[in-house]
Amino acid sequence: MSTSTHDIHEKALYESGEDYLETILILQKEKGSVRSVDIARELNYSRPSVSRAMGVLEKSGFIIKKEDNEIVLTKEGLARAKGIYERHIYLTKFLSMTAGVSSHLAEKDACRIEHILSPGTFIGIKNYVKAHEKEAGKSE
Repeated sequence: MSTSTHDIHEKALYESGEDYLETILILQKEKGSVRSVDIARELNYSRPSVSRAMGVLEKSGFIIKKEDNEIVLTKEGLARAKGIYERHIYLTKFLSMTAGVSSHLAEKDACRIEHILSPGTFIGIKNYVKAHEKEAGKSE
């Protein structure tokens, strides 16, 4: 069975790549358009580091860098970014609900956990949050 370049790139997107995609998605929602300088500012990374990462994401087919240096998520990049962001949202809620930690700490820990969580565990957490949000809504 041969491995396509696409499969290799899919596997090669690690935590930092996922963080970049998630950040691009969030910045696009907030600002409409995104450039490397916006990403560097948001993540507190150097511009050369962001530039290198954008090159990797572009070669992997997750982003397109336009002539005016605007960064746009491809269909594949958008799908991946939305999935990561969804994990982030549900994990933050879950940690706040179950661990009783501050929203800041829940969000910080969610950022770490979102990259290593299995799909099955995530579905369980998502279902738990949805069920308990409904219960909380009924009791108010």
